[in-house]
Amino acid sequence: MSITFLKVKVINPEQSKKSKECEFLVDSGAVYSVVPQSVLKKLGIKPTSFEQFILANGEVIKKPVGNAYFKYEGKIRAAPVVFGDEGVFLLGATTIEALGMILDPIRRELKPLPMVLM
Repeated sequence: MSITFLKVKVINPEQSKKSKECEFLVDSGAVYSVVPQSVLKKLGIKPTSFEQFILANGEVIKKPVGNAYFKYEGKIRAAPVVFGDEGVFLLGATTIEALGMILDPIRRELKPLPMVLM
């Protein structure tokens, strides 16, 4: 199985001029996206709460979570973002779906998600 990386811009929702394009590992198994705490602080994004997360090894950790805009292929959408460790850029399922995309597990690329209103 291959891995997928995407360049996505992270934007402060309160000060849209503060943004940074980052290369993310697409992790459809992660609920939220993760950006290093230092990057989010430089952008002026602040935590709004703390959440518990389970790591792959079963360890439970508590991390701050805030909100950011994510821009990919011309679309800008809001999603929660975890204040992560240095060098960790993960694009999680919530952000992927907010952008109206879905991960094709065979081709390992994002494709448009059929948008249904019912």
